[in-house]
Amino acid sequence: MIDARRAEFEFELPQQLEAHEPPEARGVERDGVRLLVTSRTSGSVAHAKFRDLPAFVRSGDVIVVNVSATIPASLEARTEDGRELKLNLSTKLPGNLWTVEPRGVDLADRTPPARLALAARASATLLIPYLGSKRFWVAALDANGSMDDFLRAHGAPIGYSYLTRPWPIETYQTVYAREPGSAEMPSAGRPFSLEVIERIRRKGATLAELTLHTGVSSPERDERPYEEWYSIPAETAARVNAARRFGGRVIAVGTTVVRALESAADASGRIVASNGWTGLVITPSRGVRVATALLTGFHEPRSTHLDMLEAFAGRSHVETAYRAALENAYLWHEFGDSHLIL
Repeated sequence: MIDARRAEFEFELPQQLEAHEPPEARGVERDGVRLLVTSRTSGSVAHAKFRDLPAFVRSGDVIVVNVSATIPASLEARTEDGRELKLNLSTKLPGNLWTVEPRGVDLADRTPPARLALAARASATLLIPYLGSKRFWVAALDANGSMDDFLRAHGAPIGYSYLTRPWPIETYQTVYAREPGSAEMPSAGRPFSLEVIERIRRKGATLAELTLHTGVSSPERDERPYEEWYSIPAETAARVNAARRFGGRVIAVGTTVVRALESAADASGRIVASNGWTGLVITPSRGVRVATALLTGFHEPRSTHLDMLEAFAGRSHVETAYRAALENAYLWHEFGDSHLIL
């Protein structure tokens, strides 16, 4: 259970509360996952299905979604001395470089550059550790042609040990994804169906789009988030600013959306259309200026995402919500259930 006395927000996550497969494989439709709804003002806790989301939306609200699509970013690789490993691409950098995470082989003692062989005579050359990281590297990739074509032919979605088996890349896409670039799925939006979106629009709310390409997540080492590329178009900035001006709520779909919005906001919370790299880390002391509601999944113990939730709703509210999620057997991870903080 949650230990409120600890400086960090910690709790035990039972294995049976990890979502081991997509909801469709459990006989549940995309929008049929559970939805925990909590209120910052009243402190109420309600239990619903994701397809009930339109009931919690009001006319004038703006729901901001991340349209970044997931790429097949996990590659089979081999060291020069023949050891096999996974090479997970994280973020595409300028100059045809990538940040990458080798998994399965300890390369910390390697003197760069270190060359890894990939499929189809492609290669990855590890140049330097990324920002002093012990597990991320800056790498130059040579795909002997188009990198997009190479990933489609030889890449797979990044997966972790809690999954029962590999799942195809289509499983890791939201219904509105259209800008390839995320190493891991912006999973807060996965439960949306086209029907739910249409019902939201009939309520008089609007959807606004932005892009933030997510890198490899890092809950296992308690690392802070690295820089990610984002873009907020002028139309989205205008819709968000109008909602704030006329009393509508800004509902951020996922922590990626919060990070992008906060990166483009001035001190008053006004959004400026922009694009670029953001290294912003949102903490309780920094606070959240733009979003007034947050739709997200459930995050692992000690994850930096919990710092963002605390910045948004306060420690007491997050503890209450997570206690309710644990006691009512909500599911964690990218194929799990959802949490709406109003």
